[in-house]
Amino acid sequence: MTADTPRPLLTAVLATPETGSAGAFIVMDLLASVGQLWETLHGEEPKPRFLPRLLSVDGKPYRDFHGVLIQPHGALADYPQPDIIIIPEVTIGPWQPLPASSSDSYDWIRSAYAGGALVASLCSGSMLLSATGLLDGEEATSHWGYCDAIQSQHPNVRIRKERVLVPAGEGHRLITTGGFSSWHDLLLYLIGRIVGREEARRIAKLFLLDWHSEGQLPFAALTVGRRHEDKLVTAAQVWAADNYADANPVAAMAAQSGLTERSLLRRFKTATGQSPMEYIQTMRIEEAKQWLETSDKPLDDIAAEVGYTEPSAFRHLFRRLVGVTPSAYRRRYLGASG
Repeated sequence: MTADTPRPLLTAVLATPETGSAGAFIVMDLLASVGQLWETLHGEEPKPRFLPRLLSVDGKPYRDFHGVLIQPHGALADYPQPDIIIIPEVTIGPWQPLPASSSDSYDWIRSAYAGGALVASLCSGSMLLSATGLLDGEEATSHWGYCDAIQSQHPNVRIRKERVLVPAGEGHRLITTGGFSSWHDLLLYLIGRIVGREEARRIAKLFLLDWHSEGQLPFAALTVGRRHEDKLVTAAQVWAADNYADANPVAAMAAQSGLTERSLLRRFKTATGQSPMEYIQTMRIEEAKQWLETSDKPLDDIAAEVGYTEPSAFRHLFRRLVGVTPSAYRRRYLGASG
């Protein structure tokens, strides 16, 4: 390495037994290749730009959720001021509490951020980043299946469910990403921002990577909802599963439940986080997605099938909830013109 070559940036990848090992090692493998792999293939002198290190609270070996024994490079205390912290996905359910041991990393993350570190999370790792309080008052995203839980548990975080990558905070040093494969987007973004667009282009070419330019909503199952114990609301949800195309579903749900529409709305919203009509709309659009993925049925017929007599209203709602038009969604799955 020559004197004018920047030192590799110490990149701490946070590891816990709940960490997905695939995400952690993908991040380390790819960042370690920056400034090295292209140069090796072209007979040039390697100039590494990142120094990835897998760190855990105590630095001791642990078994991941597959039972594989993982040996971190060291403990958090051994690296008090990394340049970059990356929090991989955590393999717990969206409504499960983070393990108590996770809290042992919060002060370290906050201290490193205060010292100038860039902190990024992958996928459901934004659950842990949200728990540090650093995202309060900021926009953020996560895997679509975790967004509602994070918003409920951390109401001061402004969740952007449709986004794949959200830079936030002072100097955009807080970065959250969506689904698991959004590591593509995060790493290309970091490489382009820190090393340069040409290096990001090289890495994309070497690893056959691409941006998720349409966001993550096209991949989302829209009916993920919170757990609840309201049996009356559960009965209404069961009814809706078979009758979402009803011309006046909310009134029918209220009648079926024995409540007034206003009382049903209040209880339904408290239990599920959605109004009855929002819940019906997500079920209709989820059913429409299934038709678009598996059939060549005309769009107007699909709209009628799921309960919309006005096709333009269906198209408008589909784009708002899914992020793309019905035709674009169909092309993604069938290669059809729609």
